[in-house]
Amino acid sequence: MSDAVRVEHLSKSFGSIDAVKDVSFAVPAGTAFGLLGPNGSGKSTVVECIVGTKVPDKGTVEVLQLDPIRERRRLFQRCGVQFQDCDYQPEIKVSELCEEFACLYDSPADWRELCNRFGIGDKTAEAVKSLSGGQRQRLFVALALLPDPEVVFLDELTTGLDAAARRSVWEILNDLKRDGMTLFLVSHFMDEVEAVCDRICILEDGAIAFMGTPEEAKAATGEANFEEAYLVLSGKKGE
Repeated sequence: MSDAVRVEHLSKSFGSIDAVKDVSFAVPAGTAFGLLGPNGSGKSTVVECIVGTKVPDKGTVEVLQLDPIRERRRLFQRCGVQFQDCDYQPEIKVSELCEEFACLYDSPADWRELCNRFGIGDKTAEAVKSLSGGQRQRLFVALALLPDPEVVFLDELTTGLDAAARRSVWEILNDLKRDGMTLFLVSHFMDEVEAVCDRICILEDGAIAFMGTPEEAKAATGEANFEEAYLVLSGKKGE
């Protein structure tokens, strides 16, 4: 199995702050990988270096065997990205936004089918500003899947969703993984990580504190609950 994402000895500083320190990992194609850690641990910087919006100070990054800086246009057609903070014109209709995004890709997925799949098919004629927080979040995930990507990066994808909607999204993600899509999740929800991710990387102060499966994290800490194991490994137990 080839690697969809490969990061080797990645480091990134901002002035005197070492945001990411010698981080290395690989994500096999067709698997789900979770990048975890408390706020300020370096997660966002790692993802930004992977998708090419920031340039590493040291190390190398490959996505689908492409350089995200030099080969961004080619990679753009094969990857989907959903950031936690998305800002679109509030007056634009859902259908208009989807059509605008679809025009960016050579072979886009059917946006109507995606909206139906994520439970917002009846909202396509409405303005984005009229959607609830959970509906907007589902829209942003659907937009990330519009390129029919080989790998998709998802940041806090179920924020604002109720329990039933979150589980529905997890089922969709596991279906996509079974179909061969690679999922790269950034999340603070440990039940979500345990339900979807095959392997995880926990960052603490920009460095890797743990790498393995959720089950291995529990075994390493002696904790029966994955969230408790995460707190131990991220240095947040007892805070």
